[in-house]
Amino acid sequence: MKSYHVNLGAGIAGLVMKEHAILVPGPHEVLVRVRACSLNYRELLILITGSYPLPVKPDGVPVSDGAGEVVAVGEGVCSVRVGDRVTGNVFAHWTDGPFTWETAAQLGGSLDGMLTEYALLPEEGVVPIPAHLSFEEAATLPCAGVTAWNALTRGRTLQAGDTVLTLGSGGVSLFALQFAKLFGARVIATTSSEEKAERLKALGADAVVNYRTHPTWSDAVRELTAGRGVDQVVEVGGPSTLAESIKSTGFEGEVAIVGSIATGSSTPLDVYGTAWAGVVTLRSVALGSRAQFLAMNRAITVNRLKPVIDHVFPFEEAKAAYRYYQEAQPFGKVIISQS
Repeated sequence: MKSYHVNLGAGIAGLVMKEHAILVPGPHEVLVRVRACSLNYRELLILITGSYPLPVKPDGVPVSDGAGEVVAVGEGVCSVRVGDRVTGNVFAHWTDGPFTWETAAQLGGSLDGMLTEYALLPEEGVVPIPAHLSFEEAATLPCAGVTAWNALTRGRTLQAGDTVLTLGSGGVSLFALQFAKLFGARVIATTSSEEKAERLKALGADAVVNYRTHPTWSDAVRELTAGRGVDQVVEVGGPSTLAESIKSTGFEGEVAIVGSIATGSSTPLDVYGTAWAGVVTLRSVALGSRAQFLAMNRAITVNRLKPVIDHVFPFEEAKAAYRYYQEAQPFGKVIISQS
C-alpha cells in the first residue's frame, strides 16, 4: 500500500509518498480502502506553518477527512461489515457528550490520517455514508460539515425564521449556509466579489454583503435586518473579523467561533465590551462528535443535500492539491480522489 507522510511544518515539499505492507485490523478495528480525501485549513497549519494547536505525530499520515469502503474487520467488530461505505470520524474516539482531552486524538494529527490507500480505524471511529453521496462528496463531511453542524445546533437552538450570518465561501461557511436553509433560516453571507456573491445566492443565501466595498459590513448586516441584527454567526475569520461579527449579532444572539481557522491576526479587540454591550454569547467550536456526525447525516439524507466541490485531484497529485488549496481561494472543497 501507498501512503503520504509528513512532519509538522515540513512544507508541501515535505509531503512524501511511502510504500509499506497493508495493515491488518486488530480487535474492534476496521480496515478501509480509502477512495477520496478532502483538504481543510488544518492541513495547512500542520504542513505549512507548523502551528496546529493539537499534537501531531512525527512522520504521520496527514489529512483528517476521507471516505471509502470497509475491506476487513477485526475480532469483535459488530456494527460494521465488509463492503460498508464509510467516512472516518476526525476525533476517532469522541462518540458523544462534551469534548475532552481524553477524546482529542484525531486523524491526520496524533493518529494517522486518510491520505493513504488503506486506513486502519477503530470501529467507533467510522460513520456510514449517506446513500446518495459519492465517495468524493462524502469525503467533504467529517471536518467542515460536522463543524458547521455543531456551530448551528449545539449552542443556541436554531429555529425557522432566524437569521444566520456566514463569512466567505470556505467549506465550513458553505455547509453552514446549506444547513441553515434546511432549518428554514434566513442567511446573510459575506464575500469578496460579485461573482462569488451570485454563487452564494444560487446556494440559497438570501442576501450577500461584499466586505471589500463594505469594510464595516456589520452596518450593512444591521440594515438588512432592520437594525435588529442576526441570531447566529458562524465566525471563521478570527480576530480580524470578530468585532464585526459581534456588532452584526442581535440581543442574546450567538457567535460560534471556529477553532483553527480563527487565528493569525493581531488586530486589537475589546471582546468583553463589544460582546457585553450586545448581550452576545461567544462559543468556540471544536469540530464535533460521532453523534453529531450521525445527526448531520440524517439531515443530509432526508434533504438529499449535496456538498460543494471546487476541484478534484488524483492521488498521485496530492502536492498539487495542497498548492491549489493554499493559493486558489477555492469556492467549496478540494478533493484528492482514488476512485
